[in-house]
Amino acid sequence: MKMTARFLARLSRHPNDNRVHWLAWALLGLLLAALPWLVASGFGNTWLRILNFALLYVMLALGLNIVVGFAGLLDMGYIAFYAVGAYLWALLASPQFGLHWPLWAILPLGAGLAGLFGVLLGAPTLKLRGDYLAIVTLGFGEIIRIFLNNLNAPVNITNGPQGISAIDPVHIGSLSLARPIDLGFVQVPSLVSYYYLFLIAALVIIGIALRLERSRVGRAWAAIREDEVAAKACGINTRNVKLLAFAMGATFGGVAGGLFAGFQQFVSPESFGLLESVMVLCMVVLGGMGHIPGVIFGALLLTVLPEFFRHIAGPVQQSLFGTVLIDPENLRMLLFGLSLVLVMRYRPSGLWPSPQRRREIEDVQRADAPADVPVSPM
Repeated sequence: MKMTARFLARLSRHPNDNRVHWLAWALLGLLLAALPWLVASGFGNTWLRILNFALLYVMLALGLNIVVGFAGLLDMGYIAFYAVGAYLWALLASPQFGLHWPLWAILPLGAGLAGLFGVLLGAPTLKLRGDYLAIVTLGFGEIIRIFLNNLNAPVNITNGPQGISAIDPVHIGSLSLARPIDLGFVQVPSLVSYYYLFLIAALVIIGIALRLERSRVGRAWAAIREDEVAAKACGINTRNVKLLAFAMGATFGGVAGGLFAGFQQFVSPESFGLLESVMVLCMVVLGGMGHIPGVIFGALLLTVLPEFFRHIAGPVQQSLFGTVLIDPENLRMLLFGLSLVLVMRYRPSGLWPSPQRRREIEDVQRADAPADVPVSPM
C-alpha cells in the first residue's frame, strides 16, 4: 500500500499533469459547444428546449445554494426573485407600457431589483432559522405571486392572471436571438443561440459562486451555517453576512428570470408557484447542499428526469396493459416523488455531496446511533 501511495504521489507530480488538465477542459468545452447540435439532431428541438431550461435551473439552483448551502438559511420562497426578474423584463420590453429597453439595461436592473428584494426579505427574518424561516419565506413567495396576479386593477400593471405576452426576445446589438442567425457558412437556429447565451450566463454565475465560496465571505457563511452564536462570538457581523447571502442569491434569481422572459416571450403568475420553489430546493438538496458541482448535477438531473418520465409513461402503459391507465402527467410526478424518497433514504447528503458535508452527516449518524450498532457507510 505504501508503495502504491508513493507511486500515485509521483504520478500526481508528473509534469504532463497540466497538459492532461488542460486537455480535459478543452474536451469539456468542445462537448458543451457541440451539445445543442447533437441534441437537436438526435432527439429534436423539444429536448433542446429542455436543455435551455436546464441551464436556467442551473442558475436558479446556484443562487439558492448560496442561501441554503453556504449560509444554511432555509429559503422556501426563492422563486419570487425569479418572478421579479422576469416581470421587470416583461414590463420594460413589451407592448404592455410601450417600452422596449435593451438587454444591457434590463438585465442588470432586474438583477439589482431582485437583490434589493432579497435584502427586504432577509432584514426582518435575521433572527429566524429552520422551520420558522421556511414558513416566512414561503409566505413571501406566495405574496409576490398573489401580488402579480391581482395587480391589474384599478391600474393594469401586470395584466393579472392573463400574464404579459409579446415580450421582446433577447437582442444582442442588431441580432435577434428569436430568428436564425446566418454566419455565412452555417445558420444557427434560435434555440441554439439561446443555449449559448444561457451557457455563458451560467458559466459566469459558476465562476462568481466559486470565488464567493473560497473568499472570506464564503468562510463567514460556513461559520454561520455551522454555529451562528460561535460565529458572532468570533467577531463575524452575522447580520450583514446573512443579508449579503440573501442579496447574492436573489441577484442570480433575477438574472435567470430576465433571461426566462426573453426566451419564453410570455410570463404569467402561474410560472412562479410553490411547486417551482420546491423543485429548485430539491435540486440543491438532492445534488448536495453547498457543493457547486453537486448542485449543477442536481439541477440538470431534476430538469431532465421528469421530462423523461413524461415521455416513457404513456408508451410503457400502452405496451403493458394495452391502454393508458394513469395520466402520464400524474404518473410522472409519482415516479419523480418516489425517486426523491429513495435518494433521500439512501443518500441523505445528496448524490454528489462535498467531502465536508459527508463528514458532518456521518458524525451526526455516529452520534445518534447506539453504541453497539455500526454506522452504515454512505
